[in-house]
Amino acid sequence: MSHYPHLLAPLDLGFTTLSNRVLMGSMHTGLEDKAGDFTKLAAYFAERARGGVGLIVTGGISPSVRGWLKPFSGRLSMPWHVARHRKVTRAVQAEGGKICVQILHAGRYGYHPLSVAPSKIKSPITPFTPAALSARAVEATIADFVNSARLAQDAGYDGIEVMGSEGYLINQFLVERTNRRDDAWGGTAEKRRRFPVEIVRRTRAAVGPDFIIIYRVSMLDLVEQGQSWDEVVALAREIEAAGATLINTGIGWHEARVPTIVTSVPRGAFTWVTQKMRSEVKIPLITTNRINMPDVAEAILARGEADMVSMARPLLADPQWVNKARAGRPQAINTCIACNQACLDHVFENKRASCMVNPRACFETELTITPAAQKKRIAVVGAGPAGLACATTLAERGHQVVLFDQAAEIGGQFNMAKRIPGKEEFFETLRYFRHRIEETGVELRLNTRVETALLAQQNFDEVVFATGVHPRKPAIPGLDHRKVVSYYDVLARNRPVGRRVALIGAGGIGFDMAEFLTQAHPSPSTDIARWSAEWGVDLDYTRRGALAKPEPEAAERQVWLLQRTPGKPGEKLNKTTGWVHRAALKAKQVHMLAGVSYERIDDAGLHIRIGEKSEVLPVDTVVLCAGQESNRSDFDAAVAAGIKAHVIGGASVAAELDAKRAIAQGTRLAATL
Repeated sequence: MSHYPHLLAPLDLGFTTLSNRVLMGSMHTGLEDKAGDFTKLAAYFAERARGGVGLIVTGGISPSVRGWLKPFSGRLSMPWHVARHRKVTRAVQAEGGKICVQILHAGRYGYHPLSVAPSKIKSPITPFTPAALSARAVEATIADFVNSARLAQDAGYDGIEVMGSEGYLINQFLVERTNRRDDAWGGTAEKRRRFPVEIVRRTRAAVGPDFIIIYRVSMLDLVEQGQSWDEVVALAREIEAAGATLINTGIGWHEARVPTIVTSVPRGAFTWVTQKMRSEVKIPLITTNRINMPDVAEAILARGEADMVSMARPLLADPQWVNKARAGRPQAINTCIACNQACLDHVFENKRASCMVNPRACFETELTITPAAQKKRIAVVGAGPAGLACATTLAERGHQVVLFDQAAEIGGQFNMAKRIPGKEEFFETLRYFRHRIEETGVELRLNTRVETALLAQQNFDEVVFATGVHPRKPAIPGLDHRKVVSYYDVLARNRPVGRRVALIGAGGIGFDMAEFLTQAHPSPSTDIARWSAEWGVDLDYTRRGALAKPEPEAAERQVWLLQRTPGKPGEKLNKTTGWVHRAALKAKQVHMLAGVSYERIDDAGLHIRIGEKSEVLPVDTVVLCAGQESNRSDFDAAVAAGIKAHVIGGASVAAELDAKRAIAQGTRLAATL
């Protein structure tokens, strides 16, 4: 308590008390969608309950078939659904935890032809046009929510969360953008909010007074024709009167042009709107988005901005987050860096969610870290993401581990990534691994070039090579010109870059380099006011949806971002973050060109051809971002010398820099040796 007194204080809800102010927010994992996966889901939630979370909310579960997120996704609408959910509630409560199920009706966001909405208006992010609900169907949908809540109670849940934000069905009822009705459920703000109020009122009547009802209010729609502040306040007051226990803060629709959860969003960027609501209602308020460390959460609560903090991905990254905070060990927390690579991106690809920095997430029953039956002396060569994960996991299991790197610091490619504006969270990952090295007893030898003879002399039982990659050099005449540098030269060696720059390669590295060269340092990611102005968030909330005109800061340089292949540059970037990178670079007036042939580099600049047209880009610097090649010669030499060796990470496969694959490979190999 002395470390984080506000964060770790109990919260009395009247009929029950939460042990602290941490809510594990709702996040879909993919395990909710099949009855056979509920044992895995139960283990996933139980581990978070064991880690000390005050209250857990599940991923969204539909109250009906028409409310599905996608065909055959999670549903709690029939009595026979109850048994599978009991596995979850019993597992959580056996660890002393409390858990609510989130009831979510997708509305027009449903990725299936049975989707429905207040009005027949297609979503820009799904291919299906929804059917408009009749007045009778609206009543039936309210009944579906109530039925789902009753079944949740039967399943042993401590409560429910009604999903009223992020642009799903309830949110669609609340705004003219998606509700063009002129009946009892539309036409005026009062009639539009009748739908959620009736859901809460009738649910409370059905479940009685001693059952948690969280209602997630869309406090910032961040879309055109969104709610006004007065309408949000009126809704919150009516939801409170209808019987809600807690109000959770929802930020932005999924179709909003403002990013809300990616790593470039400042920490706690939206807590101001929860604080604005605190004087309007009496029940406890939960704030959310980009809260990932105890000091951030404690400061939010100490300033009186909220009564609880919601974190989803941070508890995916480290299920022991609360216990580590309670013990005063924030340095031991495996911090969520908001990359979305293994969580949300996986969900959009119909894969099971996990976590880039914690590949055990959602694989708790399959990826187990147990003491080694036979203790070995193992060398790990390379202290990048793959090597760090492998070495510390091996040592955790009891092996004697020596970690070598020829650099002066750990981190490998992370030491470049952390310099990209909006990727400052990589500093946290390196801090975590430095602590893990000390905690697990890994012997760290930096500034050491490992030769095969050295490995043979020191009698290692096995050697793991995580030696990473080096930049690939494309075959372009003039590549030895003084204008030419690699991304490694710029980020690791601080080579100077001119005012006009061409980037050869428009993959993840090219986009990162474009942001590095156009954004001011420090970036808006560290300043809520600057970031809000850049993206057009109205901090005064005088406009509907709190949406203002974006005011991007002037670019530091004139940049051309080039790719050989036809098609939109950045099209292959991750779904949940790629659009943010493209929008950010467009705001900086970066020239993004595809289908480019590189003819030569000389004093005049970079000569290119697009189709039949040739032109010269009058650049001062050409930065190579054209992929990587594996550093695996040491591994090959070790194998030839008869050393029992393994290769992981970029040294194994040199595609786009892929820390997710590297950390997972390192962890999984270490779990088996």
